Amino acid sequence: MEQQLDPSDPRPPFKQVANALRAAILTKKVKAGEKLPSQNELATQYGVARMTIQQALRILRDEGLIVSRVGSGVYVREQADQAVGLRPHIEKAFEQDAVRIDFAGLTGETLLGALEEPIDRIRRGRLTPQSINIRMLLPDLNQPIAVPSRAGENPGDDPSVRARVAGIAHRSAGEIIQSVRELGELGLVPKTTVEARVVVGLPMMFKLYALNDEEIFFGFYPVVEREVEIEGKTVSIFDAVGKDTVLFHHSTSDNDQATGSQYVDQARRWFESLWSTLGQVREL
Repeated sequence: MEQQLDPSDPRPPFKQVANALRAAILTKKVKAGEKLPSQNELATQYGVARMTIQQALRILRDEGLIVSRVGSGVYVREQADQAVGLRPHIEKAFEQDAVRIDFAGLTGETLLGALEEPIDRIRRGRLTPQSINIRMLLPDLNQPIAVPSRAGENPGDDPSVRARVAGIAHRSAGEIIQSVRELGELGLVPKTTVEARVVVGLPMMFKLYALNDEEIFFGFYPVVEREVEIEGKTVSIFDAVGKDTVLFHHSTSDNDQATGSQYVDQARRWFESLWSTLGQVREL
């Protein structure tokens, strides 16, 4: 049966579809391990083009809620009942007057995608935070590191492999810095602070997000061997795949409030200690 999207919703159709599917997964209307309808069936169900469905599924895949199986279809991840989508929580964080986000991870690419919607809503006047403070803690990819690295017959550190991932990190963090600063320059947010620092020798085999000192999202990067193109050549590398990271959520409002508050407090202390001691300012 066709489910019409809300024509008054300013968000593009693919984001409306993603939100509807996400809600179905998180409320267990579609259970962990269950197969989703085909792209053609979803396109008919929501009255949109197949390309719109592909864009919506890409969002859910980036959030770790679904997984594609070649020749079989798209399934809800087995861990989806424990994993939490980052985007809706970041969007909710931007509803407060003071927005504070701390990130530690390999590139910040997923954070950039999650910030797209709230920043766009600020530009349209639908969100009006009075301050935004974003800090990003990244590994120094100018130095040898375990991952990313060269795989194959001669595995080990490779400057060209590091440079490839460093380019992704610089683009992602650079776009975040530019977008947030622009909000301040346009007078849309009275106070904006955004900064990136790097830590030498820290492999960042996990990612961490701290939202408004109230919520922590934490997940481990899976390391895979895969082939990429570098300087026109196909190269086998060991890579940390952020899009496959399952994030787990801890909050000061958890049912077990003592445990949730302790986790948030310790994660915040860890970030602050690294930021203020080993973190080095790096222009992006």
